[in-house]
Amino acid sequence: MQRDAIIYVRISRDRIGAGLGVERQRIDCENLAARLGWNVVAVYDDNDMSAYSGKPRPGYKRMLEDLRAGSATGVLAWHTDRLHRSPTELEEYIQIVERHGVDTQTVRTGQLDLSTPAGRMNARNLGNFARYEVEHMSERQQAKKLQKAAAGEWFGGRRPFGFEPDGVTVRTTEAAELDARGDDLLSGLSVHAVVRDWNARGVTTATGGKWTPNSVRRVFLRPRNAGLMEHRGEIVGPAKWPAIIEETKWRAIVALLNDPSRRTTPGPQRRWMGSGLYECGICVEAEEEKTTVVVATAGLSKGGQRKTVPSYRCAAGRNHVARSPIHLDRYVSMLAVEWLSRPGAVEAFERKGDDSAARARVLEREALRIRDEEAAEMFAAGQMTKAQLIAANEKTAQRRSELDQADAAAARVTALAPFRKGDPQAVWDGLDLDRRRAVISQIMRVIILPGKLGRPEGWTPEYGKEWGYFDPKYIRVEWRVRA
Repeated sequence: MQRDAIIYVRISRDRIGAGLGVERQRIDCENLAARLGWNVVAVYDDNDMSAYSGKPRPGYKRMLEDLRAGSATGVLAWHTDRLHRSPTELEEYIQIVERHGVDTQTVRTGQLDLSTPAGRMNARNLGNFARYEVEHMSERQQAKKLQKAAAGEWFGGRRPFGFEPDGVTVRTTEAAELDARGDDLLSGLSVHAVVRDWNARGVTTATGGKWTPNSVRRVFLRPRNAGLMEHRGEIVGPAKWPAIIEETKWRAIVALLNDPSRRTTPGPQRRWMGSGLYECGICVEAEEEKTTVVVATAGLSKGGQRKTVPSYRCAAGRNHVARSPIHLDRYVSMLAVEWLSRPGAVEAFERKGDDSAARARVLEREALRIRDEEAAEMFAAGQMTKAQLIAANEKTAQRRSELDQADAAAARVTALAPFRKGDPQAVWDGLDLDRRRAVISQIMRVIILPGKLGRPEGWTPEYGKEWGYFDPKYIRVEWRVRA
């Protein structure tokens, strides 16, 4: 019987490449159609698409739509497991082919007779066997991964940033970027600033793409950076590749990035140094939850003409304060450079970690990991109740959190490192806006107080040319450490 037929081909992972896996299936199905005398009206494929995952398969969905519409009364596939590995999908397919009189033929297993109870039972058995094979293969793969993880070996896959394609050899240029930008994050630089820096300098991801805040965050959270092996979200021991970020520093970065109270800058690049950093004096006095200022445009009339100028204003939207960002940023910069020029100022912020204490924390983490494994074994052997296991895990998790915080405090560096040597003014002039903001946030708190309109006391035309009506009397600076 001649039929209008649809060829459906699928492969879970195209190891051959260039779609050759599904192409070979298509050729075999076309040869089968010729032997049966069927007319092929459509070919649908799902390349690199699993039938077991439960994710929608576009080609399979189009085939079902055509069958429902009566566009074809025959289906050709290379094997039954190319069509289904899910009992739910198979039952839907059975309903459609029964209703529309569709004949299913396969290259490897012959006809899939769904018109009789025996044929449907056979199809279901084939589907169950295929599902068993997938689940069994998954078990073998997981066991192999666990074995590799225990040995500290790489699982394989896409090249990780900082390493060569073998996943073990360090790519020195990328490793240097991770190490240096890790210091920047610990010194107060935002993730968005790292994104802008890398994209501006042409530092690409491992696949050659642009960086985003999420991709930067993910790459710094990887245990492999510290030479640690991870399996299913848990660190299981040392890896066979070298660390590109010292473990204590990496743990400090992780603690910093996972801190829910951490204040981060929004995506768009800032134009003004104090936006989101300086504070509104009225909100500070009222102990409001949000006290920072942002830059907004304000109308200004001069010489009969009206123009808009930028102005620092309360981020809460209240008409509390207004100040020129040009003059205020310049004033704060002058104060910062003057403070950094004082003898001993930078050293006041230096924090030196205790290497022996850091090593002790590493050893304690390993002891906690072993304790968790022992508790799991005791639970499996019936020597510990579920409640006792949960309590033990919560106790070790709490201790790990305390160790993370200790690492963060010990490894945190300051944004003032460039000022240890060289002229403070020259160093300041060479910093970009993000790094200047990091310096300001560490050494001072800038609070804008409500001021009077008009010229400040002692104003002169010469002062006005340089500072306008800016009055430093209405700016309060609180130094975080006295030099």
